[in-house]
Amino acid sequence: GAWDMIRAYKDMREANYIGADKYFHARGNYDAAQRGPGGAWAAKVLSDARELWQSDVSGRGAEDTRADQEANAWGRSGGDPNRYRPPGLPSKY
Repeated sequence: GAWDMIRAYKDMREANYIGADKYFHARGNYDAAQRGPGGAWAAKVLSDARELWQSDVSGRGAEDTRADQEANAWGRSGGDPNRYRPPGLPSKY
């Protein structure tokens, strides 16, 4: 599951596409959770750690953290990550 999260993060950085953040959050969590309970656990731990760091260190704010966590939970619960896919994001992602 951790590798799924890393791959989604790398893809997000590579795409560098405005508005795609939540899509990559949902996709990483979805892919990890598809591996079973261990993958879902890894996705939750990594997502929570990232959001804690992001809200405390980067100063991006509580609303952004809440929205990220919503996308994380959606993906982990088996929700289609494309719910958060922005128009125009290249199909390779």
